[in-house]
Amino acid sequence: MILGYARVSTKEQNLNLQIEALKKAGCEKIYQEKISGATKERPELSNLIEHLREGDVVMVWKLDRLGRSIKNIIDLVLELNQKKVIIKGLTDGVDTSTPNGRLFLNVMASLAEYERELIRERTNAGLSSARARGRVGGRPKGLKAETVAKLKILRSLYKDTTKQPREIYEPLGITHASFYRYIKLLDTCTDKELDQMILQKRNN
Repeated sequence: MILGYARVSTKEQNLNLQIEALKKAGCEKIYQEKISGATKERPELSNLIEHLREGDVVMVWKLDRLGRSIKNIIDLVLELNQKKVIIKGLTDGVDTSTPNGRLFLNVMASLAEYERELIRERTNAGLSSARARGRVGGRPKGLKAETVAKLKILRSLYKDTTKQPREIYEPLGITHASFYRYIKLLDTCTDKELDQMILQKRNN
């Protein structure tokens, strides 16, 4: 299925140009939003993502319609690619189904990994500096045992690329926002480290 997403930043702006171009490109359904790219929650974009299936095509006027920042766009495009969803940008020529598009994805993945490495280096440097001053840093403490149990289940379920996010977080009683926050936490935590968070709470 070919789906479109159109967004402008303010209510005063007009979506007509984007919608007309998306229709001409063959979009069967277009999700529309008048909301700032800096806004964390974009309901129509979330709705689009949750309804995507393997082989679907997502078209946008330009890739910047999809995210709040370069990092946010990269993360989303890579996530959709893992679900075997094709991304096409009408005006910037992006098409992840082509060799050039796949090259583009590889470059984006490399940039994302480079940024993660920089963050890790800065974090480690900051922790070393704090320890030298007699301070102890680290990840947030005090997760409930029930939350840790859900996180462990979430880790295994998220590996199943056939499931949509809603199919994963709703049965666990997790909100849409918490789901993505927990996924980021799982990227940096092992199960043993999660268990230590409970112990740290008990000892405080």
